[in-house]
Amino acid sequence: MSARELITEHLDLWTGTITKKSTSGRGSNGKIELTGIKKLRELILELAVRGSLVDQDPNDGSAQELLEQCLKAKTTYVELGKLKKARKHSAITNDDTPFGLPQSWVWSRLDDVVRVINGRAYKKHEMLSSGTPLLRVGNLFTSNDWYYSDLELEDEKYIDSGDLIYAWSASFGPFIWDGGRAIYHYHIWKLDLFDEAVIDKRFLFLYLKAVTEEIKSSGSGIAMIHMTKAKMEELIVPVPPLEEQHRIVQKVDELMALCDRLEQQTSDQLEAHETLVDTLLGTLTQSESATELADNWTRLAAHFDTLFTTEQSIDKLKQTILQLAVMGLLEKPTTTDLEPIKHLLERLSSERDRGDSGGKRKRAKSSSNDAHGLRHPIPKHWAWIKFGETWISSFYGPRFAKQDYVKSGGIPTVRTTDMDRKGKISLVNAPMVLVPEKKRELYLLAKNDILVTRSGSIGVTALYDLDIPAIPSAYLIRLRLCPSINPQYVLIYLSSPLGQKSLGIFSTAVGVPNVSASKMSSFDFPLPPVDEQNRIVQKVDELMTLCDQLKEHLNRASETRTQLAGAVVESALSH
Repeated sequence: MSARELITEHLDLWTGTITKKSTSGRGSNGKIELTGIKKLRELILELAVRGSLVDQDPNDGSAQELLEQCLKAKTTYVELGKLKKARKHSAITNDDTPFGLPQSWVWSRLDDVVRVINGRAYKKHEMLSSGTPLLRVGNLFTSNDWYYSDLELEDEKYIDSGDLIYAWSASFGPFIWDGGRAIYHYHIWKLDLFDEAVIDKRFLFLYLKAVTEEIKSSGSGIAMIHMTKAKMEELIVPVPPLEEQHRIVQKVDELMALCDRLEQQTSDQLEAHETLVDTLLGTLTQSESATELADNWTRLAAHFDTLFTTEQSIDKLKQTILQLAVMGLLEKPTTTDLEPIKHLLERLSSERDRGDSGGKRKRAKSSSNDAHGLRHPIPKHWAWIKFGETWISSFYGPRFAKQDYVKSGGIPTVRTTDMDRKGKISLVNAPMVLVPEKKRELYLLAKNDILVTRSGSIGVTALYDLDIPAIPSAYLIRLRLCPSINPQYVLIYLSSPLGQKSLGIFSTAVGVPNVSASKMSSFDFPLPPVDEQNRIVQKVDELMTLCDQLKEHLNRASETRTQLAGAVVESALSH
């Protein structure tokens, strides 16, 4: 399912929930009114254990080596008599695995990374009012009533702070125990890692928490559901590289803390909401294929009524769509009928050599070095080139003296203020200047020229698609594209996070930011075949329209609330 279909499918959900709550993002007390935080936590866990929450780093090493190290430690446990010889499991096949893993991860059986240890069953006379605390399942979930024991037991029947345990009867779930030394009941397992230096127990805790409902549903019993130790040991668990395990745990801790803040209705709720939106939308751009994107989007779509409740969050959704577009991930490409990219590259070179004015204008130069290093994965039938290789020429808008401006009879000049954030140009309020006849051809804009602000508010871009003669002002760069480049695709590129980063929008440089044509010529540019450029443009237009519709619903709901509030106040004052 494409991104558009997914958004369309959930548009009714968005609009249906928008009018039922504070959809401008803030309630009467200035805080976001959000629901579904519990489900949002579940989503975070699911993305984390699938490898979609943090970036993979090829320098992290091999998870397969970690697993082999665990198996060696397990063998040592057997040799020392701490563990019975393990029974053989069947090989893990694709049919056994619940989802695909990143390349650097591996699947393992639970009992290849931990020893599952049974707690002890107690007789009534062994449950005392003093002694060592006796941990029962109820104490983990609902009960504050404790029993104690004075029995002297082997070490494995005790737990201490930091131990990973799992409740497996009636109520299910993992815990990292923090209550000090205690004896644990028969309905609790202690999960003793074979080698804590290679498996982060906190990551294992997150995975067990994410799949607890599946574990519970696979249990047995009518009056009381319970799980068998043998079945638990066969549980399939993912093993990421160790450094990635640490990063995942850290990121989940951060996001869960944000969820805590949302639940507590704190004053910085809006910031917490936006950070969650940023992170979860980030999982989409980490997708490695259109299929993986569809899976990730489907999970996020179920939470649209929680995530996309502010104009800022919808704007972030738009940015994500633009980034997915230049990554080639908005839909599965049809490569069979596409022109080979090498033919397009040859044609671009020819078009640049011919130019549209006999080669009289200064050409935008391409650079052979990867000046910005912002490249990301793209489809195999695309090509990374330099942005300058898509132009015939570039031109800086001219400066005019005060006396050159006239009220009528001149040529309109396009300024940054005449360009909107949607890439449109309006000349309604544009000033006019007198242009010498010999300069007209050089100055005049042609249809499908791209304009980019080069100083101050850099990164504002627009497509000149008017039939009125006009010229660019001094703070604009005009790019005349090769005929084989769809100018709307160029606008998508420049407006995407990739293009904005290349332009230096997120730069922390001191002083007035600026960009030049020579700098722009060396930007990395993801080039699809022409037919695919056209399809991407159409797809982005459709999705942006849907996002705008969603934002309109937000604004209308906000206006309705304001009017209602005003009417209530008026009514109260009149009595």
